[in-house]
Amino acid sequence: MGSCSGETFRDKEVVNSCDGRRLGFVTDIEFDVCDGRITAIVIPVKSGFFGCENIVVPWAKIQKIGEDIILVDAEGCCPPPKPRGKRK
Repeated sequence: MGSCSGETFRDKEVVNSCDGRRLGFVTDIEFDVCDGRITAIVIPVKSGFFGCENIVVPWAKIQKIGEDIILVDAEGCCPPPKPRGKRK
């Protein structure tokens, strides 16, 4: 996938290719200290009034890193979409 800096990740929006949902922007990365490889990206998600949870997407689930977005297969990594209000 080429090389880019951690700061570059923060400028890209993460989109779940399974359902097209925008997950947010990368705030952190996880890496293996033994070999220096990135193992996952971390995206914060609001949960409740004051809470915040993280979606941790393993590196293997990243499908494409583009100029503006990162496409991921986040199935099983993030909570299901919130149901919208009933339509009349």
